[in-house]
Amino acid sequence: MGSYYDENASLFIASTIDVDMSLHYQRFLSYLGKGARILDAGCGSGRDSLHFMKLGYEVEAFDASAAMARQTESLIGKSVRILLFQDMDYENAFDGIWASASLLHVPRCQMQLVLSLLHRALKAEGILYCSFKDRPADYMKDGRIFTCYGPKSLRALVDSSALFSIADMYSTFDSRPDRQGEGWVNAVLRKK
Repeated sequence: MGSYYDENASLFIASTIDVDMSLHYQRFLSYLGKGARILDAGCGSGRDSLHFMKLGYEVEAFDASAAMARQTESLIGKSVRILLFQDMDYENAFDGIWASASLLHVPRCQMQLVLSLLHRALKAEGILYCSFKDRPADYMKDGRIFTCYGPKSLRALVDSSALFSIADMYSTFDSRPDRQGEGWVNAVLRKK
């Protein structure tokens, strides 16, 4: 997965760096206390890590793409791990995990495993924000897998895992000019 983003880092960053995420930030951060520890999981350009740091949160980040990790390092001035969701080794470390448009690259057959690793990484009653393309079927594009959920199927995934409860779920449309009309389902989950 990292190879597409390594080869297209500049193009991807240019298309996402200025996307207005204020609604998502507000809904996620409303569950966290001041100075909370946040993991930016699949950090991409580093846009979100930088935002959280500017607000006084303690941020750690990782990405599967070395190019994206380097970009985030240069933006936030901190080391960023090159890591797959499936290889996360955190334990009871974060108040919140921000997985914006990143879990959608985890194959459906590995989603329960990854949810268990995210659960382990969170402190008691920690919060996970995640977002997925709202489509009826998974698909491949440019060598990347896109695992898709709608509100009903995402609720079923969360319920079947028994690891999280849904604190907030809402639908939005893509903010990028060339993607208007593309639906997303967003969820704020609380660790059980």
